[in-house]
Amino acid sequence: MNEKKIEAIRNSLAKRMVTLPDGTSLPCLGQGTWYMGENPQMRDKEITALQLGIDLGMTLIDTAEMYGDGGAERLAGEAIKGRRDRVFLVSKVYPHHAGQDMISKACEDSLQRLGTDHLDLYLLHWRGRIPLAETIEGMEKLRREGKIVRWGVSNFDTADMEELLNTPDGANCAVNQVLYHLGSRGIDFDLLPWQREHNMPIMAYSPLAQGGSLRNRLLNDPVILDLAGKYRVTPLQIALAWTLRSDHVIAIPKAVQEEHVLANAEAAAIQFTQEDLIKLDQAFPKPNRKMPLDII
Repeated sequence: MNEKKIEAIRNSLAKRMVTLPDGTSLPCLGQGTWYMGENPQMRDKEITALQLGIDLGMTLIDTAEMYGDGGAERLAGEAIKGRRDRVFLVSKVYPHHAGQDMISKACEDSLQRLGTDHLDLYLLHWRGRIPLAETIEGMEKLRREGKIVRWGVSNFDTADMEELLNTPDGANCAVNQVLYHLGSRGIDFDLLPWQREHNMPIMAYSPLAQGGSLRNRLLNDPVILDLAGKYRVTPLQIALAWTLRSDHVIAIPKAVQEEHVLANAEAAAIQFTQEDLIKLDQAFPKPNRKMPLDII
């Protein structure tokens, strides 16, 4: 790919920023690493894909100690060597490691695997049995020590977020990472509006659906196919562009093939008309009642 095209895509992404509560601006599109670092034969291809994404402006990389039992963190660490200052690095801690006695070691282990001295964002992967107050205390300690710059949560529903904000220092939460795509719109009813009201972005994982019937529907829905023809893009680019339609959502699709990395980056340039969005709402209706939070 020539440098001119890379620069054009990078400039396009630079216009689509999401602001964290502390004023930090991030591109609306990052990169996920779920299932990376598990197959040694894919290692070089996965590293190349992440590095291409960084070059294209998808500088947020999301990983977790759970992914590949640390393998994804090691792989991400390889990918960001010599590029750390360009990357906004996110990792996640297991719920059973989120207590005061274990969170410091879990974070240190993640830092070692990633080959860095700090995380830009550290997330509680999902809610477990450890009290939120204890986890927050541990996160705040890591922040004071400079091991993390900020912290957040993942897979928290609206009631969880309310409880979090009513816990001492809970208002320091930077983001909530949840499942969100056209075929899974439950958070549109209450969680997304709640987070917008509290100036806290959503980080959308699996924004293209993980597979199965939901992925097939995104690929074959007549409205999506029609819009793909209109904009001369693929159906999945339409689906990803929908997730990115606001300035309050950061999507973190995973891509291993270079052409998929490029397609994801180019999706950020798609600007829907109001008529387009109405058609998509009709094909994939917004919920009219509270829905359980989708988790995979």
